[in-house]
Amino acid sequence: MGETKDSHFWDSLLTFAVGATAGFILGILVAPASGKETRKKIKEQAAKTGEAAMEGYEKIAKEAEKSIRLVKEKTGEGVDAIRDFIEKKKGELQQKAEEKK
Repeated sequence: MGETKDSHFWDSLLTFAVGATAGFILGILVAPASGKETRKKIKEQAAKTGEAAMEGYEKIAKEAEKSIRLVKEKTGEGVDAIRDFIEKKKGELQQKAEEKK
């Protein structure tokens, strides 16, 4: 369920960013300005959008690294718990075998 919320958040954020960029570009194209000014504004907005996308990617990458670390940690704890359980049961079985002798 957490993944669905995160996915929905990023989908919404991406949709908003694309919509804002499209609206900005459309506004520039419709506004009365010279071609040179319009191209300059579009170039500036494209650079800003690229920076925002890179920041979003970096944030997602950091969150993914945290999640991977957490999964590795929890997996290690689970393996240790299983190992301890097996050793305990092995000791119990050896004790029972010795008692039967």
